[in-house]
Amino acid sequence: MRIIRGTHSRRHIEMSAKLPVRPTTDMAKESLFNIINNHFDFKQIRVLDLFAGTGNISYEFASRESKDITAVDSNFKCIKFIKTTSEKLNFKNITTIYEDAFVFLNHCNRTFDLIFADPAYDMKNTDTLLDIIFSKKLLNKNAWLIIEHSRKLDFSQHPIFFQHRNYGNVNFSFFAVKKTGKSTLEK
Repeated sequence: MRIIRGTHSRRHIEMSAKLPVRPTTDMAKESLFNIINNHFDFKQIRVLDLFAGTGNISYEFASRESKDITAVDSNFKCIKFIKTTSEKLNFKNITTIYEDAFVFLNHCNRTFDLIFADPAYDMKNTDTLLDIIFSKKLLNKNAWLIIEHSRKLDFSQHPIFFQHRNYGNVNFSFFAVKKTGKSTLEK
Protein backbone atom coordinates (compact mmCIF):
# COMPACT_ATOMS: atom_id res chain seq x y z
CA MET A 1 0.00 0.00 0.00
CA ARG A 2 1.38 3.41 -0.88
CA ILE A 3 0.48 7.08 -0.76
CA ILE A 4 0.16 8.39 -4.31
CA ARG A 5 0.60 12.19 -3.99
CA GLY A 6 1.11 15.03 -1.58
CA THR A 7 3.55 15.60 1.26
CA HIS A 8 4.16 11.86 1.64
CA SER A 9 4.14 10.99 -2.08
CA ARG A 10 5.33 7.46 -2.90
CA ARG A 11 5.54 6.51 0.76
CA HIS A 12 4.97 2.78 1.26
CA ILE A 13 2.99 1.63 4.27
CA GLU A 14 3.47 -1.90 5.51
CA MET A 15 0.13 -3.41 6.39
CA SER A 16 -0.34 -6.12 8.96
CA ALA A 17 -1.62 -9.36 7.42
CA LYS A 18 -3.79 -9.78 10.52
CA LEU A 19 -6.12 -6.93 9.57
CA PRO A 20 -9.46 -8.15 8.11
CA VAL A 21 -9.40 -5.73 5.19
CA ARG A 22 -9.42 -5.34 1.43
CA PRO A 23 -7.56 -2.08 0.74
CA THR A 24 -8.46 -0.08 -2.36
CA THR A 25 -5.89 -0.89 -5.04
CA ASP A 26 -3.30 1.77 -5.85
CA MET A 27 -4.51 1.98 -9.47
CA ALA A 28 -8.14 2.51 -8.43
CA LYS A 29 -7.13 4.96 -5.68
CA GLU A 30 -5.01 7.02 -8.06
CA SER A 31 -7.86 7.21 -10.58
CA LEU A 32 -10.35 8.12 -7.85
CA PHE A 33 -8.15 10.92 -6.51
CA ASN A 34 -7.64 12.32 -10.01
CA ILE A 35 -11.43 12.68 -10.25
CA ILE A 36 -11.67 14.24 -6.77
CA ASN A 37 -8.78 16.60 -7.55
CA ASN A 38 -10.75 18.08 -10.45
CA HIS A 39 -13.65 19.07 -8.17
CA PHE A 40 -12.24 19.87 -4.74
CA ASP A 41 -9.46 21.89 -3.16
CA PHE A 42 -8.03 19.24 -0.83
CA LYS A 43 -6.78 21.83 1.65
CA GLN A 44 -10.32 23.14 2.18
CA ILE A 45 -12.30 19.96 2.70
CA ARG A 46 -13.56 17.97 5.68
CA VAL A 47 -13.58 14.24 4.93
CA LEU A 48 -15.33 11.26 6.51
CA ASP A 49 -13.79 7.86 5.77
CA LEU A 50 -16.33 5.16 6.72
CA PHE A 51 -15.22 1.53 7.07
CA ALA A 52 -11.69 2.98 7.07
CA GLY A 53 -9.87 -0.36 7.36
CA THR A 54 -6.14 0.30 6.98
CA GLY A 55 -6.67 4.05 6.62
CA ASN A 56 -5.47 3.90 3.01
CA ILE A 57 -7.92 6.57 1.83
CA SER A 58 -7.46 8.72 4.95
CA TYR A 59 -3.67 8.82 4.46
CA GLU A 60 -4.12 9.97 0.88
CA PHE A 61 -6.33 12.86 1.99
CA ALA A 62 -3.94 13.68 4.84
CA SER A 63 -0.94 13.71 2.50
CA ARG A 64 -2.83 16.14 0.27
CA GLU A 65 -3.32 18.30 3.39
CA SER A 66 -7.08 18.05 3.78
CA LYS A 67 -7.92 20.06 6.86
CA ASP A 68 -9.88 17.40 8.73
CA ILE A 69 -10.25 13.66 8.17
CA THR A 70 -12.40 11.42 10.38
CA ALA A 71 -11.70 7.69 10.00
CA VAL A 72 -14.40 5.37 11.38
CA ASP A 73 -14.10 1.61 11.72
CA SER A 74 -15.64 -1.04 13.98
CA ASN A 75 -12.47 -3.14 14.15
CA PHE A 76 -10.21 -2.15 17.04
CA LYS A 77 -7.08 -3.49 15.29
CA CYS A 78 -7.80 -1.31 12.26
CA ILE A 79 -8.29 1.80 14.38
CA LYS A 80 -5.10 1.05 16.30
CA PHE A 81 -3.22 0.60 12.99
CA ILE A 82 -4.54 3.94 11.65
CA LYS A 83 -3.59 5.75 14.87
CA THR A 84 -0.09 4.26 14.91
CA THR A 85 0.51 4.95 11.21
CA SER A 86 -0.86 8.51 11.50
CA GLU A 87 1.54 9.18 14.37
CA LYS A 88 4.50 7.74 12.40
CA LEU A 89 3.63 9.93 9.42
CA ASN A 90 2.89 12.95 11.65
CA PHE A 91 -0.64 13.29 10.26
CA LYS A 92 -2.31 15.51 12.83
CA ASN A 93 -5.38 16.00 10.63
CA ILE A 94 -6.70 12.42 11.06
CA THR A 95 -9.12 11.63 13.89
CA THR A 96 -9.99 7.98 14.48
CA ILE A 97 -13.28 6.69 15.84
CA TYR A 98 -13.76 3.10 16.94
CA GLU A 99 -17.45 2.55 16.21
CA ASP A 100 -19.85 0.87 13.84
CA ALA A 101 -20.35 3.15 10.82
CA PHE A 102 -24.15 3.03 11.07
CA VAL A 103 -24.11 3.90 14.76
CA PHE A 104 -21.68 6.75 14.06
CA LEU A 105 -23.86 8.13 11.25
CA ASN A 106 -27.01 7.99 13.35
CA HIS A 107 -25.56 10.20 16.09
CA CYS A 108 -23.22 12.32 13.95
CA ASN A 109 -23.97 16.06 14.09
CA ARG A 110 -21.13 17.30 11.87
CA THR A 111 -21.15 17.88 8.14
CA PHE A 112 -18.56 16.94 5.54
CA ASP A 113 -17.46 17.98 2.07
CA LEU A 114 -16.70 14.42 1.04
CA ILE A 115 -17.74 11.10 2.52
CA PHE A 116 -15.99 7.97 1.32
CA ALA A 117 -17.50 4.61 2.30
CA ASP A 118 -15.86 1.27 1.64
CA PRO A 119 -18.07 -1.34 3.31
CA ALA A 120 -17.48 -5.06 2.94
CA TYR A 121 -18.47 -6.03 -0.60
CA ASP A 122 -20.95 -8.57 0.74
CA MET A 123 -22.63 -6.16 3.18
CA LYS A 124 -26.40 -6.42 2.69
CA ASN A 125 -27.55 -2.92 3.61
CA THR A 126 -25.13 -0.70 1.69
CA ASP A 127 -27.98 1.39 0.28
CA THR A 128 -29.01 2.25 3.86
CA LEU A 129 -25.85 4.37 4.07
CA LEU A 130 -27.29 6.70 1.44
CA ASP A 131 -30.57 7.09 3.26
CA ILE A 132 -28.92 7.90 6.59
CA ILE A 133 -26.33 10.31 5.15
CA PHE A 134 -28.87 12.29 3.15
CA SER A 135 -31.71 12.23 5.68
CA LYS A 136 -29.35 13.50 8.39
CA LYS A 137 -27.92 16.11 5.96
CA LEU A 138 -24.32 15.16 6.71
CA LEU A 139 -23.03 16.61 3.43
CA ASN A 140 -22.29 20.29 2.87
CA LYS A 141 -23.30 22.15 -0.28
CA ASN A 142 -21.59 20.76 -3.40
CA ALA A 143 -20.39 17.76 -1.37
CA TRP A 144 -19.99 14.19 -2.59
CA LEU A 145 -20.59 10.74 -1.22
CA ILE A 146 -18.47 8.02 -2.86
CA ILE A 147 -19.16 4.35 -2.21
CA GLU A 148 -16.71 1.64 -3.16
CA HIS A 149 -18.53 -1.60 -3.95
CA SER A 150 -18.56 -4.84 -5.91
CA ARG A 151 -19.82 -5.00 -9.45
CA LYS A 152 -22.95 -6.77 -8.16
CA LEU A 153 -24.34 -3.48 -6.84
CA ASP A 154 -25.94 -0.94 -9.13
CA PHE A 155 -26.87 2.47 -7.73
CA SER A 156 -27.57 4.10 -11.09
CA GLN A 157 -31.31 4.42 -10.43
CA HIS A 158 -30.84 6.18 -7.09
CA PRO A 159 -32.09 9.81 -7.34
CA ILE A 160 -28.82 11.35 -6.14
CA PHE A 161 -26.48 9.10 -8.14
CA PHE A 162 -24.45 10.91 -10.79
CA GLN A 163 -21.50 8.75 -11.82
CA HIS A 164 -20.04 5.23 -11.79
CA ARG A 165 -16.42 4.27 -12.38
CA ASN A 166 -14.98 0.78 -12.67
CA TYR A 167 -11.33 -0.20 -12.19
CA GLY A 168 -11.05 -3.98 -12.45
CA ASN A 169 -12.93 -5.41 -9.48
CA VAL A 170 -13.19 -1.99 -7.82
CA ASN A 171 -16.33 0.06 -8.46
CA PHE A 172 -17.04 3.58 -7.28
CA SER A 173 -20.50 5.15 -7.30
CA PHE A 174 -20.75 8.91 -6.81
CA PHE A 175 -23.64 10.80 -5.24
CA ALA A 176 -24.02 14.55 -4.82
CA VAL A 177 -25.94 17.24 -3.04
CA LYS A 178 -27.41 20.00 -5.20
CA LYS A 179 -25.79 23.41 -5.01
CA THR A 180 -28.71 24.51 -2.86
CA GLY A 181 -27.50 22.16 -0.14
CA LYS A 182 -30.46 19.82 -0.63
CA SER A 183 -30.30 16.36 -2.07
CA THR A 184 -32.50 15.53 -5.00
CA LEU A 185 -34.57 13.49 -2.54
CA GLU A 186 -35.84 16.65 -0.87
CA LYS A 187 -38.76 18.59 -2.31
